[in-house]
Amino acid sequence: MTHTPRRTAALLAATAATALLGALPPVTAAAAPRAATPQTSPSPDALRPYTAQRPHWRRCDVHQPAAFRCATVKVPLDYADPGGRTIDLAISRLAAGDPKQRRGVLLLNPGGPGGSGLDLPVTSALDLPREVKQRYDLVGFDPRGVGRSTPLGCGLTDDEQNDERPYRDATFAKDVRWARTVADKCRSAAGGLLPHLTTRNVARDMDVVRAVLGEKKISYLGYSYGTYLGAVYAQLFPRRADRFVLDSAADPALIWRGTFQEMARGAEAAFTRWCAWTAGRDATYHLGATPAAVRQSFWDLVRRADRDPVDSGGRLLTGDGIRSELRPAFVHVRVAAEKVAELVKAARGEAPPAPSGTAAPTPDPAPSVSAGTVPADNEAASAWAFICADTRTSWPRDPERYRRDAIRDKARYPLYGDIASTIKPCAFWEQGSEPGTTVDNGVAALILQNEWDSQTPLPGARNMHRALHGSRMVTVEGGEGHGVYGLGGSCADRTATAYLTTGRLPAGDLTCRTPAGK
Repeated sequence: MTHTPRRTAALLAATAATALLGALPPVTAAAAPRAATPQTSPSPDALRPYTAQRPHWRRCDVHQPAAFRCATVKVPLDYADPGGRTIDLAISRLAAGDPKQRRGVLLLNPGGPGGSGLDLPVTSALDLPREVKQRYDLVGFDPRGVGRSTPLGCGLTDDEQNDERPYRDATFAKDVRWARTVADKCRSAAGGLLPHLTTRNVARDMDVVRAVLGEKKISYLGYSYGTYLGAVYAQLFPRRADRFVLDSAADPALIWRGTFQEMARGAEAAFTRWCAWTAGRDATYHLGATPAAVRQSFWDLVRRADRDPVDSGGRLLTGDGIRSELRPAFVHVRVAAEKVAELVKAARGEAPPAPSGTAAPTPDPAPSVSAGTVPADNEAASAWAFICADTRTSWPRDPERYRRDAIRDKARYPLYGDIASTIKPCAFWEQGSEPGTTVDNGVAALILQNEWDSQTPLPGARNMHRALHGSRMVTVEGGEGHGVYGLGGSCADRTATAYLTTGRLPAGDLTCRTPAGK
């Protein structure tokens, strides 16, 4: 999960993703939201028009392998009213390489919310072992509201999609107006859709896909936010969950406001570690020979950039911009040290750093689908829809609560605390169609986690492990960044592959090691 500063709304997304619009037009605000009441999955008979569908498979794209096939299936907009409005769900499939060894389907999710997963079976960013590809049909999909699956669009401008908004007393009223505007625009554009963009409904959609594919159970590989989605599926459909791998796990008890705040806590811990690592290499980076001196160098840079923005490869960064941009990079100690050293030189008037992409070197498995007619703000809009509708109690309604929390958390976690806790559109969002999900079950699963991951920090992954009583956890000691399996040869890969191919979980939790800065 790496993003440019404007994409943090796609909180647990892999990277920015674009997609093609499905056949149905976006749902409009004509239908009033259904009363928010607890909801259970409808009966099999009520869902039979959906589960009995026979998808029409076609080649996904002429630029992709001919064996990679796509289809569109219908799902209910509201599972409490399965006879009502339907929406499209875009799915894809790459058949198992060896039909004789085929076990079933492996559903894939790259994270998000707001991340498209349609191209995951063939994306080069995700390098799954041959043994896995031989045994599973790899199945991708765009979650409801995303990409080709009846996509949400709110008409947000570029500035309105930028949610990296540090707290400042002088700008807080403007940020409150921004948050209210985002919520109002989405309500006006798609009020009938918004209450039903929830993780519970995506899990129900996954079960419709399972049935449409003719499978009694599904296996699953989900990254980041996708771990929460997988846990919710296991909670709703425990007997239909086969082999589940949850990579870089979100804390299910913190969804969603607490997720932002936990990112700030994780970033601060990573920054402290980075200061110590960099101090031991002062001869290389010249940022200070002690952790305190390195810390001082960084904050001197931030203060200087607030007065006189620093040229970063052709972009001028304020101090707040530096905090925001480097926050996910500090888990990668060597990358962050090089970047900070370059910015310090630029601030002194020396040659600015060359243009670069994301600060973190490990890509997440985000697909790259052609944009087509998907609304330009689909990723940001759909991210906010899920983040705001999934829970009813985590988002205060009073803007002053956000002000107080931002001031408090900036003191606690100077790197990112105010950005994490300040006002968000969810303060003005309508409630979702039902309460959030308490994850607490005995479904077997394998959790993979890097020790240093500020997007979904290690304590949250341990809490996911505790909530899934049948799970085992592999911790990559010294592992840096967001995403483990199939993303660069982690020491945890062998365990995950063995589980997916044999079904055997480790007898107990495991720790494997990788050196820092690699």
